[in-house]
Amino acid sequence: MRIVFLIVLLLFVVLVGAFALMNFQSVTVGFAGLELTAPLAILIALVYLFGMATGGGLMSFLRYSIHKATTAPHPKPRPIKPPAPEPKIIDHAP
Repeated sequence: MRIVFLIVLLLFVVLVGAFALMNFQSVTVGFAGLELTAPLAILIALVYLFGMATGGGLMSFLRYSIHKATTAPHPKPRPIKPPAPEPKIIDHAP
């Protein structure tokens, strides 16, 4: 099974490398008055990494919010009363 995973991984790396070599022309991307000129493959990789970071954070936030909204609140803990002091026994034996 390791061999199959290794072959799939190598195939993926070769395909990504071929994609990067075939799409190395420069493109310009503009947003909010800022412009970035870089090879297309690098821009796609940056957008992919940015999407992974923001998507993972968003999914984590949604999972937490849904969990908090669907679970019953924990009851408030009752205060612990200190034990009653033991009565002092005074022995007046001779």
